[in-house]
Amino acid sequence: MLVIKETPAGSPAATTIVRLYLTEMVERYHERPATAAEVDAASDDDPDVLLVAFDVPVGSDGSDGSDGSDGSDGSDGSDGSDGAPVGCVGLRLAEPFVGEVTKVYVHPSARRRGLGRRLLAAVEDAALDRGLRTLRLDTRSDLVEARALYAAIGFREIPPHRDLLYADHWYAKDLVQE
Repeated sequence: MLVIKETPAGSPAATTIVRLYLTEMVERYHERPATAAEVDAASDDDPDVLLVAFDVPVGSDGSDGSDGSDGSDGSDGSDGSDGAPVGCVGLRLAEPFVGEVTKVYVHPSARRRGLGRRLLAAVEDAALDRGLRTLRLDTRSDLVEARALYAAIGFREIPPHRDLLYADHWYAKDLVQE
């Protein structure tokens, strides 16, 4: 069962999944195995909010097998302590009412199960809960799967909103329709 929970950025689960994300990004960019130094150099600021997906064995959290999106506070044991981190998405405040989505990642073992969509839906909910009206993100040309997902869920390509070395495409999505 996949459970998505807000997780402190410095926690062991968050550190593990973010490091896996950074390793894959460095390897895909350089088209070779990444060194630890390259992964360390790729780390940037922690997001304000980090949502981590855990693959929790059914029944290990004492639940009825629900998907974990019921707004529980984690006190029921479904905080990920019994499951491995398999995905993440970050959110940071970019400017008033605008959030930046970062570190969207699904581990290969959890791909093709709809987790990327669920993570992005969860970060949209987190943004709305914080009063944000628009989400922006950037990505690279080689991340074809991510670009297709962003377009499929309503992100539209926009002109660059900031200058980044590893960004080739910029997207935005209005969360509140006027």
